[in-house]
Amino acid sequence: MAPVKLLVGLGNPGPEYKFSPHNMGFATVDRLADRNRVSLDLKRANSLCARFQLGDEVVWLIQPQTFMNLSGLSIKEWLKKEGCGPSDLLVVHDELDLPWGVIQIRLRGSSAGHHGVESVIEALGVKEFVRVRIGVAPDHPLVDPVSYLLQPMRRNQREELEKIVDRAADATEMILREGVHKATNRFNRREGRAGAEPEQSSAGQ
Repeated sequence: MAPVKLLVGLGNPGPEYKFSPHNMGFATVDRLADRNRVSLDLKRANSLCARFQLGDEVVWLIQPQTFMNLSGLSIKEWLKKEGCGPSDLLVVHDELDLPWGVIQIRLRGSSAGHHGVESVIEALGVKEFVRVRIGVAPDHPLVDPVSYLLQPMRRNQREELEKIVDRAADATEMILREGVHKATNRFNRREGRAGAEPEQSSAGQ
């Protein structure tokens, strides 16, 4: 049997959330589906999904439909169905602790207050799984972070969205093709807003 990778984007289902900062994970999975010419129209384990072949591996693209706070339930079911472990899992999600547009790969750690990641950790019982974190913190103080995450992006953010999602998709593809450590060295850099040429830094854990 071919080895399997589960590539999960976190977000909330429903058109009202499509362009919210909290749905960066869904947007990245959509971009990867486009690149690999597959449609996320299969329904399995409380999720929309599609799969494609990458070398000798089967890669599943997954968007849990359980809403963000229960994402771990869907992922746990996927791991059971495919006979996978946390080492076969790659989770893509927004991160309010990172500046807007910054991409960071993390191999382990706490949820940092992200309820979707918190659900995954609780469901799996471990903190060791690869994450592609997409910075969504704006350049101004937030009065209501929850409202900011769930509301549609501002016009200037929408203008940068395509570039950010492309970089997140590039990071996930590099993890799949060349391994997490090479991707970490490439993408974990000090940088400004999306598209800035970053300075090399040590890999974040």
